Amino acid sequence: MATKTENPIYAHDTLEFVTVAAEFCAHMEKCEQRSAEDMINTLLKLLPLIYMKAQLLPDVDTEGAFVPEGQVTEEDYNYVRFGVYNHLKKHDEYELLVWDEDMQTEESRWCSVSEGLADIYQALRNFVAVYQQRLEPCMLDALWQLQDNFELYWGQTLLDTLRQLHRIRYTLTVNDDEENS
Repeated sequence: MATKTENPIYAHDTLEFVTVAAEFCAHMEKCEQRSAEDMINTLLKLLPLIYMKAQLLPDVDTEGAFVPEGQVTEEDYNYVRFGVYNHLKKHDEYELLVWDEDMQTEESRWCSVSEGLADIYQALRNFVAVYQQRLEPCMLDALWQLQDNFELYWGQTLLDTLRQLHRIRYTLTVNDDEENS
């Protein structure tokens, strides 16, 4: 008896990812309307969920003939980036230590929470936009592209950004508590 193979673009885990990605995008598009504390607290919940859901996505095999063009404009990207930056200001930039396997050395580089979140937003918003169009060949290629970019780029960016948001959240809480004493 042959088993029916589930279409990966409509798999349960894929649809859950689409839901979480859409929620993240909506949050980022309205971050200017929220307080910094609310924005950070929500991101500390959404980012780990996005990472976990990305791990559960089904593997897809495609030739990439229908890889969609990006939907996020430079204005959209900058709107999200500046919205986050306006909340974080001096906490936006952070130093990231990176281990170089080839040279067996550790080096540091400066990163930006607002830029990292805008990069994640761009990847997820482009993906969600394709799902909203409901063109199955494009949806399959968008899913493949999302996974490929997750492995190569935005997955690590998510983890680095989450780490810094954690530091901001709990450093600010400690400082606020000390000032109130």
